[in-house]
Amino acid sequence: MPLCCRHGRQHTIAPSNVNFRANIWALKMEGCTHIVVTTACGSLREEIEPGDIVVLDQFIDRTTKRQQTFYNGTPSCLPGVCHIPMAEPFCGRTREVLIDISRKLGIKCHSKGTMITIEGPRFSSKAESHMFRLWGADVINMTTVPEVVLAKEAGLCYASLAMATDFDCWKEHEEAVSVDKVLKTLKENANKATSILLTAIPQIAAMDWTDTIQNMKVLVCHILYISHSMIVRQ
Repeated sequence: MPLCCRHGRQHTIAPSNVNFRANIWALKMEGCTHIVVTTACGSLREEIEPGDIVVLDQFIDRTTKRQQTFYNGTPSCLPGVCHIPMAEPFCGRTREVLIDISRKLGIKCHSKGTMITIEGPRFSSKAESHMFRLWGADVINMTTVPEVVLAKEAGLCYASLAMATDFDCWKEHEEAVSVDKVLKTLKENANKATSILLTAIPQIAAMDWTDTIQNMKVLVCHILYISHSMIVRQ
């Protein structure tokens, strides 16, 4: 499986400027069927402590500047419109593998969680952080959207290991999030995600994914067929 650094190896690309479409499409063209990512995040829940792993199952999109489809009607993109269903954004089978491996390795892992993705690069205000908690978000970052959306549209199995590094800024008597705090916690806990991935990759490769991948391709083709049919009728 290829390794990618969203923000560049020296972290020089701002979240809004990451070319998510190019990254996902390049992986698809290389023949990838699965994308398993790691992402640093802030915790919006008391029970999700810094150092914990969350296997995401839902997201809330608070981005405003990002391309979220390969089908946007421009000459450089694919033709048509793709109204992709997003009720279950993450691949359930891949998530199950990650959860099972985490438990077997004795790594504290939350089996589900809703990620709210903000535009960035700034962190949230305290008022925003409290609002996101009221909305039902569990963790917060700047990259899950549109990455998961584009992977779904491309017919790829996508799963995410979110690594909590801080409590954002909602929690009283807790130091607010900062770049230094994020990097410190990441460095201390990176081995957890590495252990999960090194165990998960060969297990995923050994499984039969024929039906799962075919169902995703059929879903996208069906949506595109409906879209084209609507255009013809109009």
